[in-house]
Amino acid sequence: MKYTVLTLFPEIVDAFFAASIMAKAINRGIIEYRAINIRDFALDKHKTCDDAPYGGGPGMLMLPEPLGRALEAAGAVRGKTLRARQIPGPRVICLSPAGRPFNQALARELAAEPELILLCGRYEGIDQRIIDLYVDDEISIGDYVTSSGEAAALVIIDATYRLVDQVISAESLAEESFSDGLLEYPQYTRPEVYDTIKVPEVLLSGHHENIRRWRLEKRVEKTLRLRPDLIRRGRELRLFSGETNGIIDRQVSAEAEGDIKDERD
Repeated sequence: MKYTVLTLFPEIVDAFFAASIMAKAINRGIIEYRAINIRDFALDKHKTCDDAPYGGGPGMLMLPEPLGRALEAAGAVRGKTLRARQIPGPRVICLSPAGRPFNQALARELAAEPELILLCGRYEGIDQRIIDLYVDDEISIGDYVTSSGEAAALVIIDATYRLVDQVISAESLAEESFSDGLLEYPQYTRPEVYDTIKVPEVLLSGHHENIRRWRLEKRVEKTLRLRPDLIRRGRELRLFSGETNGIIDRQVSAEAEGDIKDERD
């Protein structure tokens, strides 16, 4: 997998790729990246990359000329009609609060790409003609606004590169939150007792089947409490096994009975 990031601040991107698991993946040749400084493609000696928007309004917009030149240097294919004809080229993503929401399913889709070009906006955004000519996807990391696209780009990179084969073991990914419609179970490590709270006995038992069952029950419990929408979606899409559905039914019934008892009391 190769990531190409177009940015006005490449040092932000460079720092991310130089640390932790990402640095190891690069050293092993699993991940490649390059940060392209958009200012290198500006047309004047001052490296100007923004100007006032036509029609007035606050703030500045990123100029199309430096962006277009930077995108073509990165290997982006110009023109949606060309992409519709299946001309090869990297998938170009523009980070935008107006884009489609980013989630784990989209992360898996993007992780399967051989290369992603991520375009990081600044100021009030970028000239629409760049989006029309070069961008395959506008993606938002949430219903809020950040000061730059770099933070959003790094979220997408971090969520996707770890799904690339050999970066992280398949076992580590199997029971993560959102991997199969449920949140992850609670985890514990040493000491056995902390501030009077003891590690659940089942985790000390060494009984693998009981531990597996306890973890599944806790995943269901946590998801019902924090993200019931995931339970509804999982059932609609038939993501859950018969065992998981049975646990959900029992926990929902127990909660309903508890509410009725509380009302009587």
